[in-house]
Amino acid sequence: MGSRFPGSAAVARRPDLAAGANCQLFAYGVLRHFGLTPPALRSSDLWEDTAATVRVETAEPLDLLLFNRSEDPYGAHVGVWIDDDAVLHLCAEVGRPAVWSLADFAARERYRVLIGAKSVAAAYRP
Repeated sequence: MGSRFPGSAAVARRPDLAAGANCQLFAYGVLRHFGLTPPALRSSDLWEDTAATVRVETAEPLDLLLFNRSEDPYGAHVGVWIDDDAVLHLCAEVGRPAVWSLADFAARERYRVLIGAKSVAAAYRP
């Protein structure tokens, strides 16, 4: 497992973004910035998690959204819902964080399926 992925020993020791990030670590960094402290889970573990997050039908600001080319959460791209039809994510395509609409994700093969949204549980909120 790479050293800059959720669940790695390097991330457990240093969860900030100074050493680099992927979309998941970036999303968790955004949540930490706003005082939310869920564990940094890989996308498939995040989707299955029921302790630190809950699945929601309608995303609210600071909810996590998972995208993939299929409904499989393994290796899914993770972004943060910030407003009406706006998702903040670390975008490899442009090489920096970006804000896309749901239509922007749907237009790309690798992100065309919105797997769903997860909200951070109350125990991990300020």
